[in-house]
Amino acid sequence: MSWHVEDSDLDAYADGSLPAPGVWSVEAHLAACQDCRERLTLESVDAGWERLDASLDAPTPGFVERALGLCGVPEHTARLLAATPALRGSWLVAVVLTLLLAAVLAHYAKPFVFLALTPLLPVLGVAVSFGPGIDPTYETTVVAPYSTFRLLLLRCATVLSANTLLTAAASLTLAEYGVRIAGWFLPSLALTILTLLITPRLGAVPGATVVGLGWLTLVAGTWHSTSSLPYTAAGQVAMAVAAALAAVALCFQMSAFDSTRPLPRRTR
Repeated sequence: MSWHVEDSDLDAYADGSLPAPGVWSVEAHLAACQDCRERLTLESVDAGWERLDASLDAPTPGFVERALGLCGVPEHTARLLAATPALRGSWLVAVVLTLLLAAVLAHYAKPFVFLALTPLLPVLGVAVSFGPGIDPTYETTVVAPYSTFRLLLLRCATVLSANTLLTAAASLTLAEYGVRIAGWFLPSLALTILTLLITPRLGAVPGATVVGLGWLTLVAGTWHSTSSLPYTAAGQVAMAVAAALAAVALCFQMSAFDSTRPLPRRTR
């Protein structure tokens, strides 16, 4: 060989402090240079290969995981949250398209169309956030060092935050309706917490279905009114009270999420 690895690089390689590109360069050189190999112990060479394999096999963080990391979320928590089906690109694209369609319809009809549909989006997100047969990582997440309630709450909070940001952006296209176009927020919050509240008894999907149908029944009775009941001042106060009461009840329900019942079997 016409050159050899510098002592400082070889020492860093041996103690594991050499960055990945340098490790690859040293490994390639050691494969062809007996003199440099003899300067290392067998344990150092084996440890270097193990570190190289680990760096190559490490999963590449996706967009959601990187975004959560930038927000200060710990790496292990960000990885669990990034596996949420309702945070995947296809789901978020579907949410965006639904919001755009609702905004377009609101321009040709009452803003009621937009206000009635948008609170259902986080409810649907909650329905597909956790559960056997829905979440492909369910068996992995239930054995994570988190309580089931905490994990579900983190996922739902993330889904609600994502939907809130997207809906707020869509609301800007309806600025002509003024501040009342923001009336979707409190119903979204209340419906999301209500869905969580009844999930232990009914399951995520049936619970979301019941809440969604109840919401549609409520708004269907007022669609012909000039000011739909849920979006009046009294209706907004009622939504805030319902969200607060549901949140308190949810705190007393947390043990139901951490039940030791066996995992439901998937059918093939």
